[in-house]
Amino acid sequence: MIAEAGLAALWLAAAVALLQLVLAGVALRGGQAEVLAAVRPVAVTGGVLALLAFLCLVAVFVRSDMSVLLVVENSHSAKPLLYRISGVWGNHEGSMLLWVTVLGLAGAAIARIEHRLDERPLVATLGAQGAIALGFFAFLLFASNPFARVAQPPANGLGLNPLLQDPGLAFHPPTLYLGYVGLSVAFSFAVGALVTRDVGPAFARAMRPWVLGAWIFLTLGITAGSYWAYYELGWGGWWFWDPVENASLMPWLAATALLHSVTVLATRDGLRAWTVMLAVVAFSMSMIGTFLVRSGILTSVHAFAVDPSRGTFILALLALYIGGALALFALRIGTVKTGTTFELLSREGGLVLNNLLLSVILGVVLIGTLYPIVASAFGVQLSVGPPFFDKAAGPIALALVVALAAGPLVRWRRDRWDALAGRLLVPVAATGLALGAVVLFAPFKSVLSSAGLVLAAGLAVASVAPLWGRNLARTPLFTWGMVIAHLGVAVSLFGMAADAAFTRETLIAARPGEQVGVGPFRVTFDGLKPAMGPNWSALEGRFTVQRGDAAPFVLRPQQRFFAQPPTTTSEASIATLWDGQLYAVLGNADAGGRWQVRLWWKPFVTCIWAGGALIALGGALSLLGRIRRARLRHEEAWA
Repeated sequence: MIAEAGLAALWLAAAVALLQLVLAGVALRGGQAEVLAAVRPVAVTGGVLALLAFLCLVAVFVRSDMSVLLVVENSHSAKPLLYRISGVWGNHEGSMLLWVTVLGLAGAAIARIEHRLDERPLVATLGAQGAIALGFFAFLLFASNPFARVAQPPANGLGLNPLLQDPGLAFHPPTLYLGYVGLSVAFSFAVGALVTRDVGPAFARAMRPWVLGAWIFLTLGITAGSYWAYYELGWGGWWFWDPVENASLMPWLAATALLHSVTVLATRDGLRAWTVMLAVVAFSMSMIGTFLVRSGILTSVHAFAVDPSRGTFILALLALYIGGALALFALRIGTVKTGTTFELLSREGGLVLNNLLLSVILGVVLIGTLYPIVASAFGVQLSVGPPFFDKAAGPIALALVVALAAGPLVRWRRDRWDALAGRLLVPVAATGLALGAVVLFAPFKSVLSSAGLVLAAGLAVASVAPLWGRNLARTPLFTWGMVIAHLGVAVSLFGMAADAAFTRETLIAARPGEQVGVGPFRVTFDGLKPAMGPNWSALEGRFTVQRGDAAPFVLRPQQRFFAQPPTTTSEASIATLWDGQLYAVLGNADAGGRWQVRLWWKPFVTCIWAGGALIALGGALSLLGRIRRARLRHEEAWA
């Protein structure tokens, strides 16, 4: 009965989403107070029903109810509880239900806590949110029912892809979905503002926390996903420009541009039309990502659906929502006032440059991702990989780093070139010192990696420059957030450049007792032994590692064997040291009894993910600072 209850809740949630859309339309046309007031509780009810449906799906997975088709195809009673729960969204139908659940809860949150907007723009926003939810509820109910039964329940299920049986699955998809849905809220705010012709600072201040929250979760999701792929797939890389990786990067790029643009609108009443357009573009990128992952046109460990009809449904939703929003934008853009103007050399001008560079990178990633898919539709098979993205997007990204370093040091509205040059003196000096150090001590592998090392130093110094001369105890939290986020970019850039410049790799076929060197380490292959896990068995290698006169340590990479489904995986063993990571992967044995062993020494590679964490932390501090300031102003208004 749990499955039937979940399906009933899903149908009711869809009906409530339709009611929410209709009530919003009626209220906007007639303006009746009682209809306007009814939209908020309806939105809350829809969120509760969506959550109930999702909890029912969690329950059938935890109980290993093999009468539910989704459980049969994606679970097994022998799986640990963590993977039975995370297996709920480790498949197409469950992940889409999680998507619409977060969407419904976001609509409920808007209805409950948003009181800064006038009633009409808020109702229009909730109507747009109901329209988005209705489309995805229809998709679940008619194309991807997560509660479908099987006529003859088997004794057990087929299990979950072993590559997904990792704690990363419990964290990575939900954080990304929170980011995607946050962008849907920004989209709804933009549609609401256009419908009511109320594009201004109030709309931007209401939308900004949602954009910032979405950006934080996207940052965390991408960072966690990168590290998950790094240690789980066993190929030693942290980013491969896989189309599904790009599907998460594109919304982040758009959200970053939107975050800076909405800040200008909220604080300086500028970039009105640009902010609305970026809100549409950001949600468009999340929809394109959804289409790529669930359309069946990609083969990837990340991709769930293999049924083209589902992709057609999502493509129709994409055309409906994005096409409709663009048409509305075209019809109403003439009613959007220009807003406050500013000089070219100003903080606003720097943010416009930031937006333009981010948009160019977004365009490069979008073209590189979609071009092979379009070419394949015409019978031409080609691959667009790291060389294209590195050469096309890399130089633009470095230019963006320069803009990022200078932007926070420019005054609002207008500035002078000589004054800016004085503020940039110390960061430029740091960049020059880093250039000298790179020329003298760093191995030259590419212009990009060398430039990355140099610019990371300059950006790190420029990031903290806004704190110079301030009373740190009285510095607002959102200023600290900006500083820490920009510093995080510098740390990540240093990690990326160091990984490209300094990584050492050794690939050998070794017998037990043999020794090999990689970087500053001597690695001895001691032998193998069997190992057991909750639902797998393994052959585990033992490698003793010595670095100079330091105490030795042991690495234990594995070849794991899963019975359900029958799969063999390579589990890397990684030693994290203060200056990098030593990474070991055990391959297969050859006819002579030798085992393939791949070793990497990756200096400072952990800075990549530490920087990502700093970026998210900076965003969180900014969000807390904005919320705190809004609360204080509200209390002062009522005092």
